[in-house]
Amino acid sequence: EVDLEERLHELDLRSDSDIPDVPPPTDSTPEILKRALSGLSARWKNWWIRGILSLAMISGFFLIIYLGSFMLMLLVLSIQVKCYHEIITIGYRVYHSYDLPWFRSLSWYFLLCVNYFFYGETVADYFATFVQRREQLQFLIRYHRFISFALYLTGFCMFVLSLVKKHYRLQFYMFAWTHVTLLITVTQSHLVIQNLFEGMIWFLVPISSVICNDITAYIFGFFFGRTPLIKLSPKKTWEGFIGGFFSTVIFGFIFSYFLAQHQYFVCPVEYNSETNRFVTECEPSELFQMKKYSVPPLLQAMLGWETVNMYPFQMHSFALSTFASLIGPFGGFFASGFKRAFKIKDFADTIPGHGGIMDRFDCQYLMATFVHVYITSFIRGPNPSKLLKQLLILQPEQQLSVYKTLKSHLVEKGILQPSLRG
Repeated sequence: EVDLEERLHELDLRSDSDIPDVPPPTDSTPEILKRALSGLSARWKNWWIRGILSLAMISGFFLIIYLGSFMLMLLVLSIQVKCYHEIITIGYRVYHSYDLPWFRSLSWYFLLCVNYFFYGETVADYFATFVQRREQLQFLIRYHRFISFALYLTGFCMFVLSLVKKHYRLQFYMFAWTHVTLLITVTQSHLVIQNLFEGMIWFLVPISSVICNDITAYIFGFFFGRTPLIKLSPKKTWEGFIGGFFSTVIFGFIFSYFLAQHQYFVCPVEYNSETNRFVTECEPSELFQMKKYSVPPLLQAMLGWETVNMYPFQMHSFALSTFASLIGPFGGFFASGFKRAFKIKDFADTIPGHGGIMDRFDCQYLMATFVHVYITSFIRGPNPSKLLKQLLILQPEQQLSVYKTLKSHLVEKGILQPSLRG
């Protein structure tokens, strides 16, 4: 019998071809679709299944948009949990023969801890007025980071106590696996919600651009694809990549134009503590007010226009859609490499013709990070209303101190007269 220590040493020396096989996912295609498409070749059958399910998912997505911001947040949370489950399950299946203690329990415990931290930060940041009205929440918010750390520390100690002789190396592999998965799923989904609070348009345009690129690249590749793009994804072609790029840029420009006309999409999402509802009402910023721009001389000759009316956000949509079509696919390539490493076709079989939820959102997480960085770097400025809310929850003596400091500063700047009394 081979000693366990030798098995663990061999694990470090394995090549990709030595990774244990993961059971292939079952075919979850509904029977009605199987019967309707039974006469088609496998290639066209996959085309129709993907197409029908894509339309169904897009329709469901529009319904959730209609239901409002809170439902979108629940959707993001649900997708995060499912993606986490799919990745953790792969790790559990690959290494199940070692019977690691507490692996699944600790994985889900760390997910709860990290979500508690991030969503607690969101509540403290965006719902300060609501929190101040409820004494039981004030304690949780004031000591939120300490509580979060204590919860994580509990899981950390549980992991140390679960270490078993001759399994150390493999258990630390799985500990790292869990934390990288948390970084990919929880952190990125938190950024998605942060983008949503800036205005639903910052949520919809990036996500829709990735979806558009995925669909159009598949269509162009299906009908015109001849030249392989990357070895990690043999079915991806240059024709699909280029066709997807131009289609996505055009789609993003047009889609942004329609969304920018409605307050529901452009106003920051705020919580109204009086009505206990999320509201999207405001005076649209300059980004969403029609402006006249001069057309470059070279394009004037081609289009015959000297000026054009458009929303400034449409120029930002060009940057978003360009990233979605040129850099976003690398999230998919990364996922393809991950799946090839573990000899699986899809992360799961949740969506017939598409695979798992992670198969559909591998590019979205990369996109979410870019949008958050883009907003903080080029868009977001000081928010007086948010600052005012924070001032209003201070104690009276603290508010008075802020007032005196601000008054003194304005007097020094010459904005207020020294004789002005408050």
